Amino acid sequence: MGIAVLSMKDQLSFVLKVFFLSVVISLLIKYAGPFLFIPATSVNALIIVLFPTVMMAIALLWRFQAHKQN
Repeated sequence: MGIAVLSMKDQLSFVLKVFFLSVVISLLIKYAGPFLFIPATSVNALIIVLFPTVMMAIALLWRFQAHKQN
């Protein structure tokens, strides 16, 4: 398993992409969020809080399985 070394241009490009995506998501939350009808229930709160963690766990398990097969 090798370590990938990114050039400064690649790193800057990655940081700018993450920054741009963060700005877009922030603007969507601020301006489009109030138009979404999501009832304030404990189930919805749990889904919103746990969704990123569950998705990351699925992605890591999928990557682990792919790496284990190689």
